[in-house]
Amino acid sequence: MTSRRFIDRRMAQESQEKRYRIGVDIGGTFTDFVVHDRTDGSVEGFKILTTPDAPSRAIFEGLNRLRERSGCLPEEVQVLVHATTLATNTIIEGTGARTALVTSEGFRDILEIRRENRYDDRDLTPLFPAPLVPRRLRHEVRERCLADGAVHVPLDEVGARLKLAELGEMNVETIAISLLHSPVNAAHEKRLAEIAGEVVPHIPVSLSNEVQPEKREYERTSTTVANAYVQPQVRSYLDELSANLADQGHEMPVYIMQSNGGFATPAETRLFPVRMIESGPAAGAIAAASFGRNAGEDALISFDMGGTTAKIAVIRHGEPRIVTELEVARVHRFKPGSGYPILCPSVELSEIGAGGGSIASIDAVGRLKVGPRSAGASPGPACYGLGGTEPTVTDADLILGYLDAEGFAGGQMKLDRSGAERVIMEKIGEPSGLDLVRAAWGIHDVINQNMATAGRLHILACGEDPRRYTMVAFGGAGPVHAHRVAEALGIPRVMYPSGAGVASAHGLLVAPMARDLVRAYHAALDDIDWDWLSGLVREMKMEASEAMLAETGGALSYAAVAEVRFVGQGYELCIPVPDGGNAEERHDRLKADFLDTYEATFGRRIEGVPIEMMNLRLFARGPRNDIHSVPVASGTDDMLKGRRPVYFDGAGDFIETAIYDRERLRAGAVIAGPALVEGTDTTIVVPPEAEGSIVDDG
Repeated sequence: MTSRRFIDRRMAQESQEKRYRIGVDIGGTFTDFVVHDRTDGSVEGFKILTTPDAPSRAIFEGLNRLRERSGCLPEEVQVLVHATTLATNTIIEGTGARTALVTSEGFRDILEIRRENRYDDRDLTPLFPAPLVPRRLRHEVRERCLADGAVHVPLDEVGARLKLAELGEMNVETIAISLLHSPVNAAHEKRLAEIAGEVVPHIPVSLSNEVQPEKREYERTSTTVANAYVQPQVRSYLDELSANLADQGHEMPVYIMQSNGGFATPAETRLFPVRMIESGPAAGAIAAASFGRNAGEDALISFDMGGTTAKIAVIRHGEPRIVTELEVARVHRFKPGSGYPILCPSVELSEIGAGGGSIASIDAVGRLKVGPRSAGASPGPACYGLGGTEPTVTDADLILGYLDAEGFAGGQMKLDRSGAERVIMEKIGEPSGLDLVRAAWGIHDVINQNMATAGRLHILACGEDPRRYTMVAFGGAGPVHAHRVAEALGIPRVMYPSGAGVASAHGLLVAPMARDLVRAYHAALDDIDWDWLSGLVREMKMEASEAMLAETGGALSYAAVAEVRFVGQGYELCIPVPDGGNAEERHDRLKADFLDTYEATFGRRIEGVPIEMMNLRLFARGPRNDIHSVPVASGTDDMLKGRRPVYFDGAGDFIETAIYDRERLRAGAVIAGPALVEGTDTTIVVPPEAEGSIVDDG
């Protein structure tokens, strides 16, 4: 992914054709850009430092750089697709809006009661993140709908007005409304929203029946609160981005990546910002699946290591799995249940605080710990020379020879080796009695083991054997660490796509437009009204198409699934809704598919237990936009750019190592370790015992 593949830039000045598609992924440390030229198929990618104080500033710095180096004019840009960690960071850092919760009488403390279970049975005092809404801002209203939607207690509108007025006097900035059983009868929630519009018209309101209208009042409330909590900040960001783009002459449509692996309009994101929480990680998994399809691989482990976090996803049959719930801000990174549950379709992945900026330290008992704290982009690792005073993974990788102090990021940044040496010795080496190299290797090795542990837990939880998979490694730090992580997991082969360092931004251009809908529908399997269910599916398709047709041109695909479980279970499996046939045939197919899926998932088959349906989901997708890399030439041109000493623990010392230029790689070439392959966006480490080959697309 380099500017050398942009062919004849003069064409851009002679034609007003909308030729460029741009993907921008704002991460915790770097902001990644990928530009696809539709006229010649070429792709370019590059990185700039993220600007945490004003995230959109990095976008404009990147657009200006793109114009300078490639001649890309604003009027030539067809579309910009964007991912950002803004919503996630707002929740993790606790910097969201002053949020209030209005809920049914008796449910004020639902955010603290949670599910009354412990995520670790051996921990008698489990810790949970503090509720996003403090108790004084959680108010009850008198009302009650039953599980079938019947009104048991009418809404007390007079009391509701008083409660909302009181919240207005408490200077709340946003309100979440989540009432019991609103997915089957939303009348009370909608009336509360109308009253709020009269009493506190300046305060935005999030309704649970709009954010995620499905059963489970705790998770639905948690999701609605999270939506309200991040909404003012996301809206402000999107408004600022839109205004600044217009000021600079950019009139292209902008889309925002969602957690479900597709993108949505800014208007929809303003309403439901909680759906963008995992936008960047989802884009990475979508990119990995696309790279796999291009290479003829459909069983992949996606490994994305950036500056702040590492993400691991399992890709089966060429697509990442979509789950219906995710978790944010875990107290314990390896313990599901220790964070905030968010109900929204999301690419299934494991994410931990492990990146190039992860900070290393010695704890009270003398153990080396790495992460989850990160130096981020400001001040960044000590070797960036921007004021960082803590040793990081990037500092260690520089000391070990994996990074080039003079050629980092294609020569755009010079790394300060002496600064890295100083902080590693002060904070790690001297307290632990290790020399510089062993201290640096310890940091490198610990972060690898942390990521391998997270990956192992996730892959096993998915019921998969990593030995049957190929790893796709990307992200700025991913290719540096991928081989050792794959080795620890037993993964036999690693794929490094062209432009690996900016692959998540590549995924933004591959992703389709997406919209996911859910409707609560609780019925015993034998009592399902199939005609009514078919009508509900048609209604949901109509809603999705009305929202998407103008953006996609009509090429939509749909998948309707039923959430099914045995009566008495707490969670469901997603089963495709049978299409065609009479009611009896559809009943039998749904039952058989559920029993088969249950056996495949849990390893045993259960017969004779009643089955019920809980929710109906519709997944709507626009066309996919796979980008096929321009083939690289074959031949014998010199790919070697030099040699330098690089540390490999198996040898116990530095080894004189061949350094190859990623841009000069030739199809069919074989690279024997030890070797480094340096690009402008990342470096691939090939250990002494490994060997790599170059395929046609580089």
